[in-house]
Amino acid sequence: MTSGAAEKQALSQDSVPGGGSDAVERLIREMTLEEKLAQLAGVWVNASTDGDSVAPLQNEMAGDGRSWEEVISNGLGQITRMYGTVPVEPLEGARRLAAAQEQIMAASRFGIPAQVHEECLAGLAAWKATAFPVPLAWGATFNPALVRRMAGLIGDQMRQLGVHQGLAPVLDVVRDLRWGRVEETIGEDPYLVGILASSYVEGLEGAGIVATLKHFVGYSASRAGRNHAPVSMGPRELADVMLPPFELAIKYGGARSVMHAYTDTDGLPAAANRALLTSLLRDEWGFAGTVVADYFGVAFLNVTHGVAADSGEAAALALTAGVDVELPTVNCFGMPLQERVRGGAVAEALVDTALRRVLTQKQEAGLLSSDFNPAPPALAAGTINLDPAVNRELAREIAAQSLVLLSNRTHDGGPALPLPGTLSALGVVGPLAQDPFAMLGCYSFDAHVGASHPDVPMGIRIPTVADAAASRFGSVRSAATGTCETITEEQIEEACTIASEVDTCVIAVGDNAGLFGRGTSGEGNDAPDLRLPGDQHRMLDRVLAAAEAAGTRTVVVVLSGRPYALGDFVDRASAIIQGFFPGEEGGEALWDVLTGVVNPSGKLPVSVPRTPGGQPGTYLRSRLAGPSGVSALDPSPLFGFGHGLSYTSFAFSDHVAGAPAMSTAEAVTVSCTVTNTGAVDGAEVVQLYLEDPVGEVVRPVRELIGFARVELAAGSSAAVEFTVHADRTSFTGVDLKRVVTPGLVKLHVATSSTQDVHTHEVILHGERRVVGFDREMLTPVRITQHI
Repeated sequence: MTSGAAEKQALSQDSVPGGGSDAVERLIREMTLEEKLAQLAGVWVNASTDGDSVAPLQNEMAGDGRSWEEVISNGLGQITRMYGTVPVEPLEGARRLAAAQEQIMAASRFGIPAQVHEECLAGLAAWKATAFPVPLAWGATFNPALVRRMAGLIGDQMRQLGVHQGLAPVLDVVRDLRWGRVEETIGEDPYLVGILASSYVEGLEGAGIVATLKHFVGYSASRAGRNHAPVSMGPRELADVMLPPFELAIKYGGARSVMHAYTDTDGLPAAANRALLTSLLRDEWGFAGTVVADYFGVAFLNVTHGVAADSGEAAALALTAGVDVELPTVNCFGMPLQERVRGGAVAEALVDTALRRVLTQKQEAGLLSSDFNPAPPALAAGTINLDPAVNRELAREIAAQSLVLLSNRTHDGGPALPLPGTLSALGVVGPLAQDPFAMLGCYSFDAHVGASHPDVPMGIRIPTVADAAASRFGSVRSAATGTCETITEEQIEEACTIASEVDTCVIAVGDNAGLFGRGTSGEGNDAPDLRLPGDQHRMLDRVLAAAEAAGTRTVVVVLSGRPYALGDFVDRASAIIQGFFPGEEGGEALWDVLTGVVNPSGKLPVSVPRTPGGQPGTYLRSRLAGPSGVSALDPSPLFGFGHGLSYTSFAFSDHVAGAPAMSTAEAVTVSCTVTNTGAVDGAEVVQLYLEDPVGEVVRPVRELIGFARVELAAGSSAAVEFTVHADRTSFTGVDLKRVVTPGLVKLHVATSSTQDVHTHEVILHGERRVVGFDREMLTPVRITQHI
């Protein structure tokens, strides 16, 4: 038995149940400073320092002159993206990981393996792994159960590959639609974001994978929608809009890790904000997991924020604030932090505090156990399929439920959609007609990494819009009308010709996702306005004109990472469908919806603007942020948050509120009956909004406090009952405390943020009540199907 193995066996025998252990405390006592710091950083073994990058300033930041042997000589905290940095066969990646873990365990005297993390935002970001729809598409489903199932499948695969931590989900609430990372968010409402993110966390954690909430906090509110730009936000907006999703995912999802945001809020970077990372997150909320740095985020305190003079000061600021682990690779938490501790500028007790959290999490993952096997389970099986049929089926179901039917005008005496069973001539044009990347977000492997390796084929099958059409209709006239950024006059003319010579023309427009300027959506790809990128507005205008002249039915399909201004086209296209990077089965799901195989049920998780510059905000606004007589600009959206049409119709009845009044510590029930009055099965999302007409501070016109996706056969009904606790009316008051106040509130039963069905008025009476993390954050809902 090696000395490292002997040490590890002794440690495993010291383990005790519960949050801490004798083994962890013994390690802290016996480790040298060098060994302690080695546990607080990762190593990115395959990272490129030239060419295309997948992290901000990667080429400048990722270099480490030390050899692998030198890096692991005192142990290692994390291995960064063994599968997700370059295309690698999954089993070959598993073999490399096993070898790396064996070397790490043998190199240090305690024999502790590294914790392995990967990106998993839209499926595991690895070659040949399923590309699920992006989070914005999850938001459009309003279906937590589907998201939970997806995360469970992703987590199971990660476990088979020897991965312990996933860097997802994203809980940023959209504040400016121009931001490039809108596609990674779940939407513009904190309750929707929090509920679906919590479901994702439950699925991932249920598979034994540490879920990482990001980006804590305020990142999505950067000025002018620019990546990493400063955040100008007061404490009230931070508390009422940005923090609730994190509260939900910690309290109800059980997340065990949090990643700090890159941005500064009012001049203080999140990575150096002790009030945020320690006082709020740990002391007030009771979070006991790890805080990990966003990639190079600790070094950025020196390099981009300028609040630290060098790497050592950056490390001291981050560690003191509450950052436990430096990712993706050791930099500031290595020699620079060691010198600070040795010199007395940083107390070693701070290192011990972070180390205790890291080792406790490793113990939970079995990494401190004497029988830990460095070989991932997939190696023992000898095979692994990262894109099995069950994944593709779920990906298709999520994609279909995420597609939003924005408009459906009359064509030839009836609605334009669904399409008839036979078409004499079908055309599919547009820059995304024949592009498989139309389906992928920037954190899908083939867009995130694979695009930088053109010699490597896509690892998964992704039918394009035109491919899926041809598989159903046979003969399809199709043209790849340029790219999302450049379309020639000849390409526009070709598309116009097709549109004028077929009876139905599908026009696919939108985004290509990428990173840092390589694409029109994604990290670093912020937009100057909300006009369709490149020449697409001009192309769409011309093609619709040609179709109108010929009497052609036109279906505009927007496949994008953010909503775009469609005001110029809504009265001209026969129908418009919005999809948010719907994943590898998105093309098939689209035609399922177009042909009526699936009845559309998606609802907008973000508002669709009417004009390119009139809607940088969201539905969650105050009165004066809307149209008024004091401004010539009308920011009203073309389609509001929660909007989405169906091929059937629904009627609401039997509206009841349990009581006309309640105390500021009680709850009231709100119920109604929903009936599918049409001829086909369908699903409606019943939405419940709160309005606080007179508040002690300016309040939103309305905010979502509950929702229920109700699936109904044709002619059937269901009773929907919400239980609304007074805590759900709470907000941050004049004294910056979260309070429930007496007075009138309105509860709107609605089908979107702009379409109310019924309004209940409820009086809250009693004392102004201060609430905190222990408040009721959920609005439970009960659905009772009627025969």
